[in-house]
Amino acid sequence: MEIEISTENIGELIEKAFENKEIKVYYQPKYNAVNGKIQGAEALARWRMSDGIMISPAMFIPLLEELGLIIQLDWYMMKETCLFLSEEIKAGRHVVPVSVNFSRLHSKEPKFSEKLSEMADEFKIPRKLLEIEITESALAFDGADIIDFVRSIKDAGFDISIDDFGSGLSSLNFVKDVPASVLKIDKSLLSGNCENEKERIVLESIFGFANRLGLSTVAEGVETKEQLGFLRTCGCELIQGFLFSKPLPEEEFREALKAADSVPETEDILLTLPPASATQLLLNAVFKHFPLVILSNLSRNSFYMMAYENFSTRSCPSTGVYDELIVHGASTMHPDDQKLFSDTFDVNDQIAAYEDGQRVRSVITRQLGDDGVYRKVETTNYYMKNPASDDILAITLSRAIE
Repeated sequence: MEIEISTENIGELIEKAFENKEIKVYYQPKYNAVNGKIQGAEALARWRMSDGIMISPAMFIPLLEELGLIIQLDWYMMKETCLFLSEEIKAGRHVVPVSVNFSRLHSKEPKFSEKLSEMADEFKIPRKLLEIEITESALAFDGADIIDFVRSIKDAGFDISIDDFGSGLSSLNFVKDVPASVLKIDKSLLSGNCENEKERIVLESIFGFANRLGLSTVAEGVETKEQLGFLRTCGCELIQGFLFSKPLPEEEFREALKAADSVPETEDILLTLPPASATQLLLNAVFKHFPLVILSNLSRNSFYMMAYENFSTRSCPSTGVYDELIVHGASTMHPDDQKLFSDTFDVNDQIAAYEDGQRVRSVITRQLGDDGVYRKVETTNYYMKNPASDDILAITLSRAIE
């Protein structure tokens, strides 16, 4: 038996569904691409009417979106997810972060982030266990407004996931501006077994820029071992799809968590870790210790910033002329240290020193932070030849020291 759902009756039906608890939360696990352990999940709405009839999400979600009723469903899903996590935490069971989908319509909802925070606090759920998913199409559709909306959620302490990336209009301009933590690669980019060369190039590029932007990555709709194998070589972190698991009702998800958590490691992960992932681990370690990392071409008097987080001053230009970078850097130093800094990193002097065999140069100066306080900063340049030319390169690692 099929039930007819339309714009005329969906409002009444969905209200009854909320009252009768016909909307159930199913959890689709997200698995670590390397070790196969569950590291997260996505909360998905499933509608089973009181007479047992299942209503496909493809049937009711678009109608709710069209009529603006999706807002009620999103909040219902968040509340049910918080309730589940709360019960698991109280019982002392293992929990993982759960992502909940929110429509772009919430960007017009007054005090959305405050309401989100109040709900998390009501159930005593740590913010790190709740991830808010916003679709790529929402970013492209609403532009600056949605970016401000996302930023307010991030400021409230919740991670943001860009869902369905690659499913529609390119939103690269927004990805660089949105303070997201996770990029979910749409299943439409995974045709067959990733045998198409152009498809592989596109996917490799996406994972490459995601890693450079510090975004965690999730591949959706993974169904074959061949897809998994290729995604591993790209450095994809999490996998979501029928290869591992379909969306599970609450009790089955709880059992899956328990089973996955008890599986022992059968091989050395370092032996199965793809080169891209190993490289990213190395970069993460460098960036954690040296929040300011600059790559410069001394021969061409140019530079660009590789990383610039949590440093004493945030006013440094991201790319440009190396001489101008040194002038700017000297201006932030203590007056007694300005000449030392300028002389140490004079372009011509560094090139001459490299030709004489010098491969590293370091100096400690006092830099004025954005808070008006001088702090000791260690700046070290490592020199090498560009493997593709005779240009002399410098990698600058800088960190504040006590």
